[in-house]
Amino acid sequence: MTGRIYFMIDKNLARGIFILLFAILFGVPAVLNYPIGHFARGGPGLFPTMVSVLLGMIGIAMIVRSRFVKSEPLSLNVKNIAIIVGSLCAFAIISEHVNMIVGIVAMVFIAAIAGTNYSWLRNVKISVALVLIAFGFQRLLGLNLPLY
Repeated sequence: MTGRIYFMIDKNLARGIFILLFAILFGVPAVLNYPIGHFARGGPGLFPTMVSVLLGMIGIAMIVRSRFVKSEPLSLNVKNIAIIVGSLCAFAIISEHVNMIVGIVAMVFIAAIAGTNYSWLRNVKISVALVLIAFGFQRLLGLNLPLY
């Protein structure tokens, strides 16, 4: 048993629908709750609206494209989904009780178990890159991140 569940839904169509729904989920509240303003002086709703529109266009393009490419069945690997969710939970718990650097490293190494080939060197490189990005967010953007 491989742990995969197969559905008779086209994977390409499902991707497009998911992205379109994601765009609607964030775009509609942005339009309804925040003033958009103008391009010269944008309001707080302008950026999420623009991103949602672009994401919606990508979703529509993927849905249209799915009609012209070979259909592939949608499969869900429950084990890998559980590993990824577990890595995110580990990140949250470790960041809360130890620090965010250890949480990032733990998340990367746990999530990599869901992949097809495990490489500790690649995990170290990804961890270093994510920690550097977190330091950038902390130093350059002034975010209050518990890195150490």
